[in-house]
Amino acid sequence: MSPDGTPAAAAPSPSSPGRLLVTGGAGFIGSAIVRAALDAGWQVRIADNLRADVHGGPPTIDPRAEFIRADVTDPHAMPALLDGVDAVCHQAAKVGLGVDFQDAPDYVGSNDLGTAVLLAALDTAGIDRLVVASSMVVYGEGRYRAGERFVRPGPRHISDLDAGRFDPLDETTGEPLESVLIEEDAPLDPRNVYAITKLTQEYLATSWARSTGGRAIALRYHNVYGPGMPQNTPYAGVASLFRSALARGEAPRVFEDGGQRRDFVHVDDIAGANLAALAATADAASGSFRAYNVGSGHVHTIGDMAEALSRHAGGPAPVVTGEYRLGDVRHITASSERLATELGYRARVGFDDGMREFANAPLRDAVQR
Repeated sequence: MSPDGTPAAAAPSPSSPGRLLVTGGAGFIGSAIVRAALDAGWQVRIADNLRADVHGGPPTIDPRAEFIRADVTDPHAMPALLDGVDAVCHQAAKVGLGVDFQDAPDYVGSNDLGTAVLLAALDTAGIDRLVVASSMVVYGEGRYRAGERFVRPGPRHISDLDAGRFDPLDETTGEPLESVLIEEDAPLDPRNVYAITKLTQEYLATSWARSTGGRAIALRYHNVYGPGMPQNTPYAGVASLFRSALARGEAPRVFEDGGQRRDFVHVDDIAGANLAALAATADAASGSFRAYNVGSGHVHTIGDMAEALSRHAGGPAPVVTGEYRLGDVRHITASSERLATELGYRARVGFDDGMREFANAPLRDAVQR
């Protein structure tokens, strides 16, 4: 039996990939990874603290998995979590831009302290395979072109945003810059507390790999959406906020002018990328760390997404508000070619099919604030 009284997972069969720990495995993305891993033959253990601001009600735990209610910031929980584990998929984190800077201690504690505690325990347990959830936010503003030059603009000025000038401008000509796909070797420039903690998680994983001979992969998720997203939470992504508004019979409220370019990737494709990354850690060199963008490979605007969701849900048309949030970036779109070339994985869910499904799929219960 596990410490919380649930049945322990059976020992892996000879044909099984092994036993996998998924931290945050009761969450939106974690649950999708758990399902995909179980379907692929992994024996899965879930660790989740079931935070009230993440889970609106009792989550549905796949009965094929072992579940332990635990917090990754607690070193005393680690022996039970890691017993018999072959690889770890680390999804536990506080996500989103947050409400204000008062959230900073919680972000740092949940994301960075939790990762450090986990990595120290991996070293003690002799586990050397790790996939960690990172994010596109580590790049800050995306990659831009001005004629033949590639540039990385600084943070946007409040005076420009107040005047409705949302696109970063060429400092030489004053003209809007052209947004292009960003690759993993681009300079990193996190611009809010959440982004800083995600980059710190990557640096911790890099240090762990080099120090212990571990093999780590970071997956930089772009805008994830899909069935089972939590509703009505200030920490959710824009897809959840739009979908929650439509569920209330309200129009999605689109900030700025709706022209923000993003790469929207279905949660099932995030799960598929995690399985590809787990497989890759089995053959990776000792002491290695590698980062991969995980996107759909197709660019759409936030306005496109709001329009598609409204249309498929039969709801009111989106309202473009002109409002903005400091810390948001204008355009960030992924090149996922490294993922396809090196790990052999490409996203499979198309934008319109995914939005049609998401527009009518159930969301998780509203979270407690």
